[in-house]
Amino acid sequence: MTDQKPPSSRTVLSSMPVVVMAIVAVADVVAGPGVGFLPLVSLGPAFSGLVGGWRRTAVFGLVALVLCVGLGLYDGLFEERRGFTAMAAVAGVTAIGVAAAVMRSRREAELASVRSIAEVAQRVLLRPVPLTAGPLQAAVSYTSAVAEARIGGDLYEVVASPHGIRVIVGDVQGKGLAAVETAALVLGAFREAAHDEPDLVGLGERLERSVARELEGEKFVTAILAEIGTRQEAVFLNYGHPAPMVVRRDGAVDFPRPPAHALPLGLGVHGTEGPKPYRVDFAPGDQLLLYTDGVTEARDDEGRFYPVGERAHLLKDPHAHRALEALRADLAQHSDGPPHDDAAMLLLRYHGHEEGKSVPTG
Repeated sequence: MTDQKPPSSRTVLSSMPVVVMAIVAVADVVAGPGVGFLPLVSLGPAFSGLVGGWRRTAVFGLVALVLCVGLGLYDGLFEERRGFTAMAAVAGVTAIGVAAAVMRSRREAELASVRSIAEVAQRVLLRPVPLTAGPLQAAVSYTSAVAEARIGGDLYEVVASPHGIRVIVGDVQGKGLAAVETAALVLGAFREAAHDEPDLVGLGERLERSVARELEGEKFVTAILAEIGTRQEAVFLNYGHPAPMVVRRDGAVDFPRPPAHALPLGLGVHGTEGPKPYRVDFAPGDQLLLYTDGVTEARDDEGRFYPVGERAHLLKDPHAHRALEALRADLAQHSDGPPHDDAAMLLLRYHGHEEGKSVPTG
């Protein structure tokens, strides 16, 4: 036995004009001319205008008009004004429905154009990370808090520079287009400086200067910079961002934290000491998960935060993208309703040169 799927709301609305006009016609014939059901025939083209195009609405309007004439003759309503009043009601509702359908079609076309532009902006702003970079495999996940949006205020990038693999994950204060603009600024500065600056501290200072020049008021960007070279270690520079999660080859989980708290990008005052770099062992078989607070601050229906450290076992899949997708699905299941903040996750796996680049990444 096959399961019957419930009809979609659009399918139900599409069938409503026929159903409504049939019910009105039957009710009018049964009740007779004294009840006054006839003007309700106009509900047919009214419902058609909700989901159909203007041509479909016009066709249903014509059908409703013919039905109105037939029922009016049957009831003898054209001997008085009621029949003509019902026809005028049907014609008026049909005209309004056609106009509404035309306007809706134009809005849908405009929305499709905006979405197309947004997808291009996404590819420019948040480019796909490389599947492999040196000894690393990479996978990324991004969930926007804005309905049907694909980008927001979170940012990430992986750059293979002459000085090692350099990574940034950040979170812009606020949401909407202003946050997207700031994210574009930070990513542009990072992509340029990642190739030029010989050390991570210099990269961070250059990024701080770029952000400070552009941001106004008390706007800021939390970010974590990472550099993975040839020494089987990761160097971090943390600007007020959640600590990364390191999953060791044996399954042990660690959240290495900076030696001292540092302000986010954009809040650094002249003369204030920036963050100190700190090093963490990162060897073949280890995994590094960088994320934004949209992950750790996601709450379930009882108000509990998402325990990302307890979910490290979900990253066991040999395909990096499938592993990260499993973590993302678990995060969505944990959350109570739609996300309240953007959530970005960047997974880096140290597979080592000796294991080659034949390892699939999904």
